[in-house]
Amino acid sequence: MTKEEIIKAIEEMTVLELSELVKTLEERFGVSAAAPVAMMAAAPAAAGAPAAAEEEEKTEFDVILKAAGPNKINVIKVVREVTSLGLKEAKDLVDGAPKPVKEGVSKEEAEQIKKKLEEAGAEVEIK
Repeated sequence: MTKEEIIKAIEEMTVLELSELVKTLEERFGVSAAAPVAMMAAAPAAAGAPAAAEEEEKTEFDVILKAAGPNKINVIKVVREVTSLGLKEAKDLVDGAPKPVKEGVSKEEAEQIKKKLEEAGAEVEIK
C-alpha cells in the first residue's frame, strides 16, 4: 500500500474509526499520540521568547481571548474558524478565558482574528 492510498483511506474514516486506529497504533507500537502534541505546543512558546526580548522589531503576536462576552456560541464558532480546534476544545478555550487563541502570528493576521472575535462579542487583546 502506498502513502497516498493510506492517506486516502484515513480521509474516508469517521472520527470514531480514527480514534480506534490511533489507540490500536499506540498499543501496537508502544507510543502515545499525546507526546508529539505536547512537544509541538511547547515549541512555539520557546520560539516566542526571543521575540519578546526584541520589542522594537516584534514580528510575532499572540491573540488573547480575555472574555467571551454575551454571545459565547458565536465566539466559539469564530475560535473554531481561526484555529484547527474541534467543538469541545474551542468551547473549553472560550470557557477558560483569558487564554491565547493563536500564538506567533503576523500583525495582520492577529488584527483580522481580533476583529472577527470582537464582532462576535468577545473581548480580545494582542500581545
